[in-house]
Amino acid sequence: MLSVGSIVIRVDDIDALSRFWTEALGYTVREPASPDFVVLTPREGTGPNVSLDAVHSQRVLPPRLHLDLYSDNQLADVARLTALGAREVHWDGRPADADYIIMEDPEGNRFCVVDSTP
Repeated sequence: MLSVGSIVIRVDDIDALSRFWTEALGYTVREPASPDFVVLTPREGTGPNVSLDAVHSQRVLPPRLHLDLYSDNQLADVARLTALGAREVHWDGRPADADYIIMEDPEGNRFCVVDSTP
């Protein structure tokens, strides 16, 4: 049986993105980290690892893959992520009643903050 062990994000500045994603997700760096590959793991609970790979890649929009981050306090989490350096992305095709807000990390990697309240 297969399971998702890690989601890998290509980055240019591995130190800056390590700080962003550990704070954003409440993760920690799994040691030993290397200058070109870092594995971030959940501090508490379970979930997939997020790995950062310092390999430059061309940005493609819309991205072929993105993270959906579930939130029980969407507006507060969007504000917190913005304070960490993320930006909200406006898309004309987003439905007015959408339960997600599109964002991108400091290097432009896109993700959505999804309202997970019932």
